[in-house]
Amino acid sequence: MDSPLNYFKHLNLMVVIIKMNNNSHKHKSSLYFKVMAFFFKIRDFFKNPMKKIEKIDFHKGDYILEYGCGPGSYTVPIAEKIGSTGKVFAADSHPLASEKVQKRADKNGLNNIDTITTDCKVDLENSSIDKVVLIDVLHALENYKSHLQEFYRVLKNDGSLWVDDHHFNERQIKSRILSIDLFQYVRNIDSLYEFQKIS
Repeated sequence: MDSPLNYFKHLNLMVVIIKMNNNSHKHKSSLYFKVMAFFFKIRDFFKNPMKKIEKIDFHKGDYILEYGCGPGSYTVPIAEKIGSTGKVFAADSHPLASEKVQKRADKNGLNNIDTITTDCKVDLENSSIDKVVLIDVLHALENYKSHLQEFYRVLKNDGSLWVDDHHFNERQIKSRILSIDLFQYVRNIDSLYEFQKIS
């Protein structure tokens, strides 16, 4: 029998193959999203998302933009950390993401999650967000500079951008985020990197 690690690798390969077959579409297929969601479900079983979320200094009442939320692996833990006075705006380019996230929110009795379907722009006010969170998303942003400009726009003056991407090393993450003069590097906690908005 395959070990959990090998099973995990096989699922990852399936996702990569389906992703390659859908590169020509503006939105990846429903099949890709469903396989990805299943892959994340297995991943979350072995690596509890809350352990990563607890490393970020969330506060009760925070307004959070989680960009590239997927099926919501990290959305629910964030919503639980910030409490009922906070709000998580869970954004993703795939329409099925909103459906999956809403189901998770309902299942967990959470009413502090709003979903957004977008390729870049989010319908949020200027300087309204405390933290933007990108987990395994940065590598997939084709026009990442436009995204960084949008994150900068919605962040409060003391807001921060948190990035974790196992596809990139430290140099690649910093290179992308610091490629335009909008953010400054603050620190890293294991694989999480914090960047401060330059006001």
